[in-house]
Amino acid sequence: MQNLSGWMLALVGFAIGAAAGFFVRHARLCSFGAIEDALVGGDSRRLRIFGLALGVAIVGTQALVIGGLLDPMQTSYTPSAIPIFAIAIGSVMFGIGMAWVGTCGFGSLVRLGAGDLRSLVVLIVLGATAYATLRGVFANFRIVILESLAVAMPDEIRSDLASLAARMLGFDVRAIIATFIGGGLCLLAFSHKKLRHSPRLLSGGVALGMLTVAGWAATSWIGDEFAAPIRPQSLTFVSTVGKAFYSALLSTAGFADFGVGSVLGVVAGAFLAAWRADELQWEAFDDDREMRRHLGGAALMGIGGILAGGCTIGQGITAGSMLSLSWPFAVGGMMIGARLGIATLIDCAPRELLARGWASLLGRPHPSK
Repeated sequence: MQNLSGWMLALVGFAIGAAAGFFVRHARLCSFGAIEDALVGGDSRRLRIFGLALGVAIVGTQALVIGGLLDPMQTSYTPSAIPIFAIAIGSVMFGIGMAWVGTCGFGSLVRLGAGDLRSLVVLIVLGATAYATLRGVFANFRIVILESLAVAMPDEIRSDLASLAARMLGFDVRAIIATFIGGGLCLLAFSHKKLRHSPRLLSGGVALGMLTVAGWAATSWIGDEFAAPIRPQSLTFVSTVGKAFYSALLSTAGFADFGVGSVLGVVAGAFLAAWRADELQWEAFDDDREMRRHLGGAALMGIGGILAGGCTIGQGITAGSMLSLSWPFAVGGMMIGARLGIATLIDCAPRELLARGWASLLGRPHPSK
């Protein structure tokens, strides 16, 4: 008989995921689109909205921690050693893959809900490569080689900003840090004149932040510590996609999981938003070139997302809400990777881009010039 709390967590995950899928689809939010707008188009509005989501998530999550309702030590985002090498490689891989696909894992789930069959192919490949990196053929290399190159925290404290600051200063400043960073990010969004008159975008950002907090709260309260170790978690869409496909193919018991429930919920919520707006439409690949690009991008996101410890939502908002020290490395790497990916799509093929970069480092003119 399946653990009842596991199925309850799955249902809660489905509800939270459905709300996230609905609001993000309704607001037309996309993490890669936000990065592309900012880096290429000079438009920071959607990036500010994700900052707003992070700000709300930080304030809410740290309030749970301060209130004793959430223990950061039990989460996977605050280890005593940061696998910086794996995060650096994985985040850049994820960013490149995201550019080739045109969205992240979360965005692919949202697109699938609206009828995009390309996203189904992307998610199958992403899920397979993610699970292979997490527990399959690539797992040993990841654990023994890449994750062994880690930066240990002093005195084995947890790798979050609040714990590090408390050790350096000698007293707890978690509330101050959460208020300053979270409030600052919210202010950055509301200070933009056009955003203040865009309730659709603002509601999407606030909802995504609050749903992240809801995920932390639900998995802390509902988990049965006698059935399995409690591991609080919230929204993330790389390993959970792999687990969802594994559960569908090999073990239905895997569906009794918050993350798997949230994956299915995002698709359902996005479907509801698209149906409500009369925007349901079947879409497929235009040609084999587009399909190859999506397959390569999906594989990079699956492997890279596991190495980085999450996706643009898992690291960008969920880990960020925990004030994890991995957050700036992961997000920075994803933005660098996204810019490299955009360059390969706009300027030249990956081989040509590498050749230009190598020639530039050597101070030689490239033959194509």
